[in-house]
Amino acid sequence: MRRFFIYTFIGYQDRPPFGRKKILQMSSIVTYEYICRNPDICSYIKNADAAVEAQGYTEHSFAHVEKAAATVEMILSTLNYPARTIELGKIAAYLHDIGNVINRIDHAQSGAVMAFRLLDNLNMPAEEICAIISAIGNHDESTAQPLNAVSAALIIADKTDVRRSRVRNADMKSFDIHDRVNYAVEKSDLFFSADKTSLILELQIDTTIASVMEYFEIFLQRMMLCKRSAEFLGIKFRLRINGGEVI
Repeated sequence: MRRFFIYTFIGYQDRPPFGRKKILQMSSIVTYEYICRNPDICSYIKNADAAVEAQGYTEHSFAHVEKAAATVEMILSTLNYPARTIELGKIAAYLHDIGNVINRIDHAQSGAVMAFRLLDNLNMPAEEICAIISAIGNHDESTAQPLNAVSAALIIADKTDVRRSRVRNADMKSFDIHDRVNYAVEKSDLFFSADKTSLILELQIDTTIASVMEYFEIFLQRMMLCKRSAEFLGIKFRLRINGGEVI
């Protein structure tokens, strides 16, 4: 795997008798492709998903983080953010749930610390690490807050990934409300309005499995968080369910 390095002058060090010596710090341009292929990161994602599966939660593996990364890219590229900002957003999306390997509780914060260690060991510049770990540390609805474009896009990407394929429980009779609501979603699309002023989540829900009210019982806080994140990006967030505008 190829990585590129930038050598940055950071100061002098006195080393008698040879006088002052320039110190060069190596910074690497870490790419989304490299992160996806990193075997250690893949292990963290697999084990984090196994941990939440053991607790009965929906899928949080590669399908989820790759979809989140694609959604972040769609949002930020449509809004004309710089290519490197988009790349950092995709990296944050790919890493955002690794904290589940430690515990579901406070997984955003523990995941941010894990991501810091991984990226710092890859010599990523501090400014880029800050953008990524602040997004990871603020993506969970219990403590979430859009702090920058990367975090706002990640919050939306994570919270709008509602789909039937995330349900792992094969026995519908034993579904809890989370299983029912996710399984009831027959179709989910996230897209911009023609004038790019609104981001629209359009859902088709089988109301024989879960009612629209049950959807809001589970997802209202997440949808309001998407609304705040969209406003941070200077756009509106709209929700349509079964053809009707809800938010």
